[in-house]
Formats: sequence, structure tokens, C-alpha cells
Amino acid sequence: MIGESEETPLLLKSEPPTRHSIWLQFSQGSRSVLLYQPQPIPLINKTLPSNGTTLLVLALLGIQVFYVFYRMPLSVPMLFVLADRTSLLFVANLPLLYLFAAKNQPIKFLTGYSYESLNILHRRLGEVMCLLALVHSAGMVGVWYTILRPVGFGLARFLLSKIILLGLGALVAYELIYLTSLGSFRQRWYELFLVLHVTLQIVALVLLWFHHHGSRPYVGVALAIFLVDRLVYRMALKVESSIASLEVTKDHGTVVLRTTIPLEQKHWFLKRLVGAGVAKGWTATEHVFLTVPALSRKHFIQAHPFTVASKAPQTGDLKAELKLIVRAQDGFSGDLLRYARGHTSVKVRLDGPYGSQNGLHMLEQCDVSIVVAGGSGIAVALPLVWAVHASHSVNDLEICQDMKSAPRTILIWVVREDSHISWLGSSEIQDLRDSGIEVMVPPPTAANGKPD
Repeated sequence: MIGESEETPLLLKSEPPTRHSIWLQFSQGSRSVLLYQPQPIPLINKTLPSNGTTLLVLALLGIQVFYVFYRMPLSVPMLFVLADRTSLLFVANLPLLYLFAAKNQPIKFLTGYSYESLNILHRRLGEVMCLLALVHSAGMVGVWYTILRPVGFGLARFLLSKIILLGLGALVAYELIYLTSLGSFRQRWYELFLVLHVTLQIVALVLLWFHHHGSRPYVGVALAIFLVDRLVYRMALKVESSIASLEVTKDHGTVVLRTTIPLEQKHWFLKRLVGAGVAKGWTATEHVFLTVPALSRKHFIQAHPFTVASKAPQTGDLKAELKLIVRAQDGFSGDLLRYARGHTSVKVRLDGPYGSQNGLHMLEQCDVSIVVAGGSGIAVALPLVWAVHASHSVNDLEICQDMKSAPRTILIWVVREDSHISWLGSSEIQDLRDSGIEVMVPPPTAANGKPD
């Protein structure tokens, strides 16, 4: 360089890290640790959430333990205090439990986390509350044994008193909710789980209301959250009725349901604020709850979640096709398959859309996006690759020096049988390729084994 001697080093010493760079490294490192998902627990093969979610659940559990045992000696004379505290904590958690379970709630508007992300908090808090109810019941039995029994208050008289009977009824209802919410029960009898989950929690709230007058403000708030979510949102603001076509695919075990949704271009602020229905549009990876009243009377009140398997509408579109891929099993999906074999269309109700766009936002920041789908997972992957590809605007391509540095979107779809390709059709796969998306469909695994 001009003005520099031969003794000037060619590689200058790097400057010591600034406070800003140290903080940036710390924040990025902390974020990566919180996002990391550990391996499943050995022996029981229990899948664990991310470290950040685990810490949040532990903090929620720690708050419960703190409020139960704060400045309370563990002794027999304090049994009534223990029973009283656990009951107070149980009812205080009720509104939060229902808020975590609601499909439409302010937490998403404030934080961006959808109800699926909060569902783990709903389940863990529900488990803690069932334990609190058991401790409360055991504590009251202990109070009877240590205080009431010595003065001649018999067990039958104690159990048959109105306040105890109502409390035992609520206890049984909540413990049944817990048992029927276990993964093994849900997977085997999903429709029964839905009916029992709604029915038992309504019964439990009624019993809790009459069990003790101190619980009524909390029961009232929990019931209000439930009614606003179910009646105002899911049966009024966010529900759309439409005539959908039914197609049984070549594998004879899948139904493709299609319907055309006229889109409303106004009230965009309403959609952002309260989350309007599919007539206001949807985004990739979102899902809807499908109801088909024509199947039977029991299906009139049942709503089942399915991912929207079609390209999300763009700004300015006047209508959009909404497609659902329904793999037939037992219950609702089996009834829909049998109905589709004799009918080409049906009236449906669509409640939604719901879901998080975290995966979409992550892929939009990548130069190379690889989406791998297995079987019916294409319902999530297809709209996702369309959305990622659309996000790579023409301006992004113009700044690239050559096509090798242009953003790439790659879809790998692994199917078990060749007939499963009919879920999309060769024309839709060709549309993906024509748009610049790289699509790879390995030979079916049933005949060729897993792809290398």
C-alpha cells in the first residue's frame, strides 16, 4: 500500500470484540440453546420439547409449588391449610387453563404464538391441577380423620354432606378428563375423547360452581372464555359454509375435498385483530376444522382438523381453491370415504384458519430451502414451498450475479405407493417444476424400499 513500509504486516490484527459483539454472540448462543430439542428419554421413548419450552413449563410448575408450600409447616395440624391452599390454587388456575386451550385468544395477538404452541402449557397445567385436586381431597379426608372423627362425625355423614358430594363429583370429572386425555386414549378413540373432553369439563364447572361460593368468580371467567371461543368465534366470526367436491383417489383410501372460497378484500384489520374466517384468506401451513353434517347426526357437532393442502391466496385474488387431503381411518374419515363413494359433493362447515407461520418465516430467510414430506405430509409441504418460492421476489433475483446464487426451493416427496401421487396429480407437480421449484419424488417405498 502507498505510504506503508515493508515492515507493515499484510494481515492486520483483529480488533478486540466490542461489548455489542459480545452481547450479540451471547444472545445468539442463548437462542440456539433454548431452541435445541434434546433426544427422547431412554426406555420410555418420551419425546421432549425444546429447552426453552421445558424451562417455561418448569417455571409454571415452580410457581405452583411455591404458592402451595410458602411459609407452611408440614404437620398434621396444618392439613386444613394445605387442603385450602390447593383448592385456592386450583380455581385460580382455571381461567389460565381455558385461555391456553382456546383456539382464539389474545396471547397469539400479543406474542405471535398460536394455540398449538400453547397446548403443551394447557396439558401440563391441567395435569398439575388434577394433582392439586387430589391433594385437596386427601387433605380434607385427613381433616375429617384428625378433627371431625374424634368428635363423632362419621365417615358416611362426612361423605354425604352436600359440599363434599359436589366436590367429589368435580374431582371424578377432572380425573376422567385427565385419563381420557392421555395420548394412548386419544389416538385410539379420538372422537370419544372430543365428546368426553367437552362434556366432562362442563359438568365439572357446574359442580365446582355449587361446591363452594369462593370458586364462582374463577368458574365464571373460565366459562366466559369457553363460550366466547366456541360461540362467538368458532360458530360466528370464523365459520364459513360451502359446497365442496369429493374425489376418491386411485389408492381407494383417500378423499380429496375441494371448494372454491370467494375472498373478501376488506376488513383486513379485523382479520389481524380477531382472526376472521377463510373468506379473509389463509397462509401456508394453516389448518381448518372440518364439519360435514350430512354424514350423520353425531357429525353435526364434530369438527376435525385438516391442513389446507392448496396454495395460499395472494393479495388481490378474488377467489381461491381450498383443498383438504383426508386419509381414511376409523370414525369421521372412514364415514367421509364411504359417503364420497356415492356422492360427488357435500355441504361443509369450515372453522379457521388456525396455525403458526414460524416454519415459513424461517425458510423465507434461507437461500436454499429443502422441504421433505412423507405421504400425507405433502398437505403441509405443498403450500409451504409455494409460499417460500413466492417470497423470493424478482428484486431478490436481480441482485444475484448468476442463477447459481439465486434462491432455491426444493421439495422431496416420499410416497409409499405410486397411487399416492394422485393426491396431487401430475399436473400440479408439473406446475411446481414450471415455476422453478425443484421437485423430487423417489420411487415408492412399498416396492423399492426407503430412498437413499
